[in-house]
Amino acid sequence: MRAILGLIAGIITGLVIAPGTDQNTAGGIVILIGIVFYVISYGVAKSIAKKIPQAMRRKLVTNGIFPFIFMLLMFMIIVYTGLHQKLAG
Repeated sequence: MRAILGLIAGIITGLVIAPGTDQNTAGGIVILIGIVFYVISYGVAKSIAKKIPQAMRRKLVTNGIFPFIFMLLMFMIIVYTGLHQKLAG
């Protein structure tokens, strides 16, 4: 689930960042969208895991964070590059 939300967040981030955007602004946009989608994934995971013991629920925060970050960055780069590349010719 977090990998899918990372994919969606990456696509949205790739669409939102315009060419010529300052690096600090682009970094802030990536972090903001990433946090928003990660909080959404936490809420969904918490609602799914209502009957799981408390010890297992603590892992909900960190479980799946690396696939989320990887998918966010990978699809952000792919979408941004696909939209804003200049064709050589």
